[in-house]
Amino acid sequence: LNRVKTLEDDMMETSFNRCLSTIDLTLLGIGGMVGSGLYVLTGTVAKEIAGPAVIISFIIAGFASLLAALCYAEFGARVPKTGSAYMFTYVSVGEIWAFLIGWNVLLEYMIGGAAVARAWSGYLDSIFNHKIKNFTETHVGAWQVPFLAHYPDFLAAAILLVATAFISFGAKVSSWLNHVFSAISMGVILFILIMGFILAQPKNWSAQEGGFAPYGLSGIMAGTATCFYAFVGFDVIAASSEEARNPQRAVPRAIAFSLGLATGAYILVSVVLTLMVPWHTLDPDSALADAFYRRGYAWAGFLVAAGSICAMNTVLLSNLFSLPRIVYAMAEDGLFFQVFSRVHPRTQVPVVGIVVFGLLMALLALVFDLEALVQFLSIGTLLAYTFVAASIIVLRFQQQKVDAPAPAAGGRPSPEPREGPSAAFEPYLEFLSDFYPGEVVTVAVVTLMVSAICLCSILVFGNTHLHLPTWSYSLLLVLFSLGFLLSLLLIWAHEQQHGMQTFQIPLVPLSPALSIVLNIYLMLKLSYMTWLRFAIWLLLGLLVYFGYGIWHSKE
Repeated sequence: LNRVKTLEDDMMETSFNRCLSTIDLTLLGIGGMVGSGLYVLTGTVAKEIAGPAVIISFIIAGFASLLAALCYAEFGARVPKTGSAYMFTYVSVGEIWAFLIGWNVLLEYMIGGAAVARAWSGYLDSIFNHKIKNFTETHVGAWQVPFLAHYPDFLAAAILLVATAFISFGAKVSSWLNHVFSAISMGVILFILIMGFILAQPKNWSAQEGGFAPYGLSGIMAGTATCFYAFVGFDVIAASSEEARNPQRAVPRAIAFSLGLATGAYILVSVVLTLMVPWHTLDPDSALADAFYRRGYAWAGFLVAAGSICAMNTVLLSNLFSLPRIVYAMAEDGLFFQVFSRVHPRTQVPVVGIVVFGLLMALLALVFDLEALVQFLSIGTLLAYTFVAASIIVLRFQQQKVDAPAPAAGGRPSPEPREGPSAAFEPYLEFLSDFYPGEVVTVAVVTLMVSAICLCSILVFGNTHLHLPTWSYSLLLVLFSLGFLLSLLLIWAHEQQHGMQTFQIPLVPLSPALSIVLNIYLMLKLSYMTWLRFAIWLLLGLLVYFGYGIWHSKE
């Protein structure tokens, strides 16, 4: 809480250049979302996971993202410092949890950038009838190694290096480039919708082609877990709040505008894509352009491929814009290598972080397969959203110990900061008075999260993997639901912070609690291989933390 107060007091002191308006932030968010969702995930999820029901997957993922976005908006407006989920977790639940969240967000951005670069290369290759791929396989060679690409993608690595160079010139140059590419991308999306609805064939949703939801509810929810990554673009808004002119107003508005526009685009384009061609014949690498080519409109396919390249450029810029700033925040706190906390005096950006992580992204794009990368995208983001939602509850129900202003003449003196049950519930909860301030809320939040994990585990694995009989399945659902609801009621009975001038998420603790449940459920729908890779990455993070971070921490 002292950390929050210090950040709020010093929030206008920054090493960065405050040059971004609400429109700049909104376009950054749209660029970060639309390119990855439309051109990277739509075809892959529709063909491999959900079929035409990818539409439902995007709707559910959009709702879950809205709850998470509201949490980010409150934090981003209240503590407009670079670092996003890492910073929000740091100020509320502690250093080691913040490090692990930051560590996982780093991986998400690196893999996200590499996956988009691979898709970018695939779309450009489709314009030239796959001549680039054929040339590389003939003259360089092909690999047959699991999880690695069939051939080294030099084009994907090259575009990442070019994007890294542009990002190094500063926030204003990055923002200007993003405006140009976003404008072209939105024009192409309008074209896709108009042309796609003209070419739509309802028979592609018929039982003859497998039906609307060929993989059932399980496929829809698994698709939702993957589609969730399509909405992480609003994270770039929170990560760049320290460079916003008026972050208290700009951050919440930009998050709301960008999320609404992106969700509408995903749903409509998914409808168009699965109505144009049968879902099981989609090309995951360049689904939209390939659909127009196969319907005999090569010129439209060329236009869509060109537009997709512009859209994916905005994603690359967003990823390379956000990632070094999160690394910078971790290095500033001493948890990561100090060299990454240096800001270039002229361009006012963390150049070392941009160059190093740009090179790492290029290496990933060079050797890894797109589908192997996409499978890994959502888990770290979902974990970050879960911790940010929990952090909102913890901070909202703990009063800051700040000096009370002097009362006006004849007025009542301000009450002492209190961290116990609200006045309406105090007579019934006297037994809680023996606990330390804030202790009950913290324990209730932990209990709520444990109950949510158990509840979601029963829902996901109860019938399939655990083969529970009906009576025990129902009993466990009731018990864990009661634990969740009782924890929620205990939190709600406490006094909240009021009177803050910045944006606040409504219906606390209900909204963040719903976000926690949805995020955990979607995490459990991801494949075991994703969890295995995630566990290995976490172990590497703990080695970095206990080997370096804990010894250099400013805390």
